[in-house]
Amino acid sequence: MKPRSSTTRILNRPGHRLAALWLAAGLACSAAPASPAADADPALQPAADDDPGFVPLFDGESLKGWQGDERFWSVDDGDLLAHTTEDHRPQGNTFLIWEDGVLRDFELVLEYKIESPAANSGIQIRSEHLGDFVVRGYQPDIATAPDITGTFYEERGRGALARRGVRLRIDGQGESVAETFADADELAGAYDQSEWTEYRIRAVGPHFLTWINGVLMTDVIDEAPEARAEGILALQLHAGSPLTMRFRNIRLKVLGEEVGQSGGG
Repeated sequence: MKPRSSTTRILNRPGHRLAALWLAAGLACSAAPASPAADADPALQPAADDDPGFVPLFDGESLKGWQGDERFWSVDDGDLLAHTTEDHRPQGNTFLIWEDGVLRDFELVLEYKIESPAANSGIQIRSEHLGDFVVRGYQPDIATAPDITGTFYEERGRGALARRGVRLRIDGQGESVAETFADADELAGAYDQSEWTEYRIRAVGPHFLTWINGVLMTDVIDEAPEARAEGILALQLHAGSPLTMRFRNIRLKVLGEEVGQSGGG
């Protein structure tokens, strides 16, 4: 099948969550998932798994280097465990925050697995700690809901910016162009979240690329006035239904230099 694409231009107004943009982009149907960054600048190609520039962020034994509400975050069998129950869950979204740096350009790779019937989580990048383990910023999304995983979201900001399979450009005036490069349902076939699933995120300047199990999910350039050039890393535990999730093999490659320390908040 020959892939088709749809392009839509929308002028964003303050508080606009781009819902019309996702709808327009979703009207197109594409063929097989695109290969990772097949038409991107070479500087945005994902690094090889054995690239020596990657460093581990989780030691598999402790929460060293991370801060969060330890009622909900722990280490179990070498994995980072997020766990809540009906009687033991947060009142709002809470985050496990990497303490060791504020980042600009980087590539992050991790594996996750969902062990509960329902779950909602995500990976915060270029984010801000607001205090009490509350975070604001970009979030490549994870959830059991069928349309969520792979979405490029902004927590406590503009909401869902690009759904799975969408290439999005936001210019300096806030004008957006979205193009569907792959069908969202077909992309969902790239992963089974009840098994270990690899999430890869690359941020270079205003350009963000995300892959799940090596398949490109979103391709976003954000040059809007509210775009984020730097920030912290964190993992989300969403308020709501009880969940159990595991993370492991969390690795970071800094592209350029870290900005500084993340601080406590």
